Amino acid sequence: MEAEISPISDKKIEDSLVVCRREGVMAQVMIIITDYYLTPFALFLGAGPQQIGLLVAMPQLLGSISQLGAVRLVQMYGSRLRFLLFAVATQGFGLIPLAFLAFIPLPERIGVFIFLAVVYRVLFTLIGPAWGSLVSDYLPEEKRGSYFGTRAQLLGITGIASVIVCGLTLTFFDHFHLATGFFLLFIAAAIFRLTSLFFMSKMADIPLKFSSESHFTFWEFIKRFKESNFVKFVFFVAAITFTTNIASPYFNVLMLRDYQFSYFKYMLFQLSGMTVGMLSFPVWGRHADVVGNAKIIKFTSFFVPFIPLFWLFTNNFLLLLIIEMMSNFAWGGFNLCVTNFIYDAVSQSKRVRALGYFNLVNGLAIFSGAALGGFLADRLPPLRGHTLLSLFLISGLARLLAVLFLGRTFKEVRKSTRPVKSSELIYSVVGLRPFIGETRNLGTLSPIRKEWLK
Repeated sequence: MEAEISPISDKKIEDSLVVCRREGVMAQVMIIITDYYLTPFALFLGAGPQQIGLLVAMPQLLGSISQLGAVRLVQMYGSRLRFLLFAVATQGFGLIPLAFLAFIPLPERIGVFIFLAVVYRVLFTLIGPAWGSLVSDYLPEEKRGSYFGTRAQLLGITGIASVIVCGLTLTFFDHFHLATGFFLLFIAAAIFRLTSLFFMSKMADIPLKFSSESHFTFWEFIKRFKESNFVKFVFFVAAITFTTNIASPYFNVLMLRDYQFSYFKYMLFQLSGMTVGMLSFPVWGRHADVVGNAKIIKFTSFFVPFIPLFWLFTNNFLLLLIIEMMSNFAWGGFNLCVTNFIYDAVSQSKRVRALGYFNLVNGLAIFSGAALGGFLADRLPPLRGHTLLSLFLISGLARLLAVLFLGRTFKEVRKSTRPVKSSELIYSVVGLRPFIGETRNLGTLSPIRKEWLK
């Protein structure tokens, strides 16, 4: 028995999708600041590699455990939207004391910083399933790739602007008072998060009644690995996540601490990758609507193992820019289609719980990978003078094993997909020999469906 979904008018859907884009733009500014500048902030406060590992690992561990109560929290608040509003408000106000740590010389300042980051990340992981479940109910499955791809491009533009402003801010304040620069960034993150709260409050809530069939424990979920296509998919993504996070928290450490890149170069580095990622989202989204999300996930995952291996051969800034752009192009397709695969594979009644369990497994993978990387970071023999490069080598080889052994365990769930060869796909993606047009036949769509594709 499926969950009972109250009917919602086309007008409310249209308004909610518009507001959702605006909310996303505001939230994206906060996400850029916390994702790209939390580690530099921690390094400024005096954190070492092991503390950076904790900064990544501990929020993921506790955030993952919290997923076990995600459905109960939604039920306790009576609706997905009411829970989202509470969590977003708490998250926004919680960033304010984190910003003030730039000025307060506490003896355990790093510990307090990590604690506040844990609170922020736990709330973020709890927000994800409820938000994804609600917004996916606005869209038919055949339009999710295009809508989320286009939305991701809009957020990418926002992210690029945010990275430029943040990078120039730190570059400016680095000359006389860097603490003020970090303070302003994280106060801005709080303000933009609270602004996103205002837009989120205007989204339509769709009441969702859970049936007994939509309840299943985490252990019951895990036990279905052999027969469940979705569980196999979850463990494949978790394996990629684990092996990736052995190295991913330490790219910034290598650039800022070991290679001594300036904040301006750091900004250019992040900017180049984000620009390519932004341009890739709608391309991957359109192709995923035709060939299926599983095809894109498997195709892009093949390139993931080589990303850290390229770092072993150069510390030239321009070459690293090219590597970063290649990386973001591949990861753009992978991350977009992982989310859309979940929306396709899980029914509405089970979506909050399934997203929660996915985040739990994936979060444990992030914690384990980052913790292992933090343990190994200063204990490995150096490669080209840097122990972190040895860590990148281990991560690359481990990613390759994950792709080879788990990449074929799951399959596409949508029936209306077109089988294509990988060579055809890459030619079409880069525009050499496209097998899909740049635009849809909008004449067959309703005005509201057309709006989704804008």
